[in-house]
Amino acid sequence: MPESLPQNPDGDDRTARFVRLLLANERRIHTYVMSMLTNWADADDVLQEVSIVLWRKFDEFKPGTDFGAWASRTAYYTTLNFLQKKKRNPILFSHEFIEQVTEKASVIGGDLEARHAALAECIAKLSPRDRNLINRRYQDDATTKDVAESLGRPVKAVYKSLNRIYAALFECIERRLAQGNHR
Repeated sequence: MPESLPQNPDGDDRTARFVRLLLANERRIHTYVMSMLTNWADADDVLQEVSIVLWRKFDEFKPGTDFGAWASRTAYYTTLNFLQKKKRNPILFSHEFIEQVTEKASVIGGDLEARHAALAECIAKLSPRDRNLINRRYQDDATTKDVAESLGRPVKAVYKSLNRIYAALFECIERRLAQGNHR
């Protein structure tokens, strides 16, 4: 994102709207860019450029429409420009092929966002004990053995508990996604 955002008559309201929309769609835009690039560093560079372009063109965005789709379209052209300028990664495929791949990635990205939201809701429904176990297991560099030792439980028992929790989370996520498709 630009270091300083210019002010206009709408002031902070415009800036706040932009930042909210950008943050809400950041994962979707990132997925879209990564579908066209294979290098994380290049993707980060392109994402920064996309953020700048989106800010500059924010007045062209029509409120009430899909910001993610608008941003993805901008990301598409920004990525193509990046590839053409760098000539490091020559475009080996036609623009039509890239368009089809990025459209598929966009759909997959939407599915991942729905799964992520369902996971968050399902984790919130776990018992405090199960939620604590999951949180301990996924702390930085924690292993199941570390968790078992810190809880004074056998490693096999912790594995069994984690597998039960994973199964419950999987079922909960699938149920939520199925309900979402019928609404």
